[in-house]
Amino acid sequence: MKAIIISGEREVALVEREKPRAGAGEVLVKVQYVGFCGSDLNTWLGKNPMAKLPVVPGHEIGATVETVGEGVPEGIRPGMSCTINPYTNCGHCPSCRNGRPNACRFNQTFGVQRDGAMCEYKVVPWQKVIADDALSPRRFALVEPMSVGFHAVFRARVTDLDVVAVVGCGMIGIGALVRAVLRGARVIAVDVDDRKLELARQLGAHHTINTATEDVHARLQEITNGAGPDVVIEAVGAAATYRLAIDEVAFTGRVVCIGYAKSAIAFETKYFVMKEMDICGSRNAMPEDFRAVIEYVKRDPEVIEPFISAVFAPEQAKEALEGWAADPGKVFRILIKF
Repeated sequence: MKAIIISGEREVALVEREKPRAGAGEVLVKVQYVGFCGSDLNTWLGKNPMAKLPVVPGHEIGATVETVGEGVPEGIRPGMSCTINPYTNCGHCPSCRNGRPNACRFNQTFGVQRDGAMCEYKVVPWQKVIADDALSPRRFALVEPMSVGFHAVFRARVTDLDVVAVVGCGMIGIGALVRAVLRGARVIAVDVDDRKLELARQLGAHHTINTATEDVHARLQEITNGAGPDVVIEAVGAAATYRLAIDEVAFTGRVVCIGYAKSAIAFETKYFVMKEMDICGSRNAMPEDFRAVIEYVKRDPEVIEPFISAVFAPEQAKEALEGWAADPGKVFRILIKF
């Protein structure tokens, strides 16, 4: 079978590997679409310290069930469309014991610490298969990154009383924006790209701010009548946006961090105390986040088509990565079609 391998900085190749077989309790899926994530791009650029090379990238998966092994529940049948929960959990660390396996201390994510799904076939434990014939594999490939954004809104405890600023309207930020809208919050989309902000409006954002052309502080104060947003969700992972979140959140507000910066950041820590703010991280997603995204997409499957920036063949993986690296701000999701 065909598989894409990242072997070093800016080194990617298409190779042949043996087709796997499903054993007891396992499912063999035929991969149809896989999304390139920012972590995959950083792995290829040599900027992902967690990646173990060489590695097959890809953890945003749209597939069909090919075969099932002995002991797989009847609800998972050959031919069904599905996605895969791409994280592992040990079951014993503090996160797992506390019912939060998404943040397992020893997690290994597809395409980072272990081989991912940019290959024609993949074997996984049946517990990781999320199947639903109401979605096509193409749309299933967008479920995981949106789930990460949905989980951030859960972490923020967003309600219909909140004003929520989502900083960064890439694929994960858009997921957070959608979930906040679904919860009835008044949502402010913040980004540097007008096309992303227009899509945010179409998805329900009540206000948009372009940080490249507008005074963010002044606009946030105007929108919130001087109070600041109750929740700021940081979905960029840059020093400037981390500081923006801390500086602009309301007193007793909540800051949720999805992105992580590549270098140390200096903060005005007095705000931590003065505002008595809650600051928390948000990592990966829980099964219920996957289910919530699937239900959202099922209502109007066409709603997520604008998220797909381009589709490439496996042989074009290098071309896809080079184009994304040259102009990262213009990309929502690039899919590889097997």
